[in-house]
Amino acid sequence: MTSLDDLPIRDDLRGRDPYGAPQKAVPVALNVNENTHAIPEDVAHDIVARVAAAILRLNRYPDREFTELREALAGYLGHGLAPEQIWAANGSNEVLQQVLQAFGGPGRSVLGFAPTYSMYALLASGTGTRWIAADRDDDFELSAETAVAAVREHDPDLVFLCAPNNPTGTPLSLDTVRAVADAARGIVVVDEAYFEFADPGAPSALTLLEGRPRLVVSRTMSKAFAFAGARVGYLAGDPATIDALRLVRLPYHLSALTQAAALGALAHADEMLAMVDDIRRQRERITTELARLGFAPHRSGSNFVLFGGVDDPHAVFEGLLARGILIRELGIPGHLRVTAGTEAETTAFLEAVAVFGPAAVATSSAAGGATENRIES
Repeated sequence: MTSLDDLPIRDDLRGRDPYGAPQKAVPVALNVNENTHAIPEDVAHDIVARVAAAILRLNRYPDREFTELREALAGYLGHGLAPEQIWAANGSNEVLQQVLQAFGGPGRSVLGFAPTYSMYALLASGTGTRWIAADRDDDFELSAETAVAAVREHDPDLVFLCAPNNPTGTPLSLDTVRAVADAARGIVVVDEAYFEFADPGAPSALTLLEGRPRLVVSRTMSKAFAFAGARVGYLAGDPATIDALRLVRLPYHLSALTQAAALGALAHADEMLAMVDDIRRQRERITTELARLGFAPHRSGSNFVLFGGVDDPHAVFEGLLARGILIRELGIPGHLRVTAGTEAETTAFLEAVAVFGPAAVATSSAAGGATENRIES
């Protein structure tokens, strides 16, 4: 049988693995930061009606400029944004790929701050852009001083800032974004995929767009909108930047069905986002309980929690999986990540992980030692 090595694949792709978290059928799946709350039934019916109407016109190409969707996205984002400042694609990954296709490529580089979203490096590789991973501060934070120093050292063509950061959940201050945007000569992308889960009142990088034509802010409908299966991502930026993305997009890249479904969800934005407060509460509950169990959860502005203090992450991952609970093993030493799910899912996770908590292990070890002493005596 022919293997990948037998094919004339690009040399820089040899030995690489495709992106992908484990996909397993389990009662409680909390590994890929999905919104585990279902779309409200009345909203679903409206979306279905819109998609059904679009099906009747599938013999024609969709609106290449997705005009109505851009208007709706601009209205949702606010901040005085106009439709010509909005772009959308099949998930935020395609949006970021198009940015790299337009502004990256052979001989160019993109700077990120590790650990961060693993797709950044894969997208860079796929577009022939050199990926540069700079270090973060302690506890996965990123100060303006650290970020600007990396920009000045590497002089990249693009900078990717994940705010809040995936996979750590770490919020990113506007001071850091502003400092990087003002220091970088190239395009600065602020990935706000999880922004809706930030604490109420947290400022968005959208407030920094005016007067900064090389700054763009990307978002997704996959997370807070519970729309992961629809694949809709978008960004806001200068109209000239949007024109650059038109040069690399595929013809009619957003299907009529995708546009119809997204418009239906945006028409019910308040109802679609009603579960965000509950997800925040579950996130805080996870953080509090993990700390009580002896783990070391990191601060999070997203819908997930990264926690340290795990002596054997793989053993804990497998132990939870055996109990029907799937979380994420990231390769960060001593750490695992869990998505904030429904109240029932969160309860199931916390009850299961308690068995593996440092406090429980210490108690068990002490009890075992006492038993051994009694036997010996």
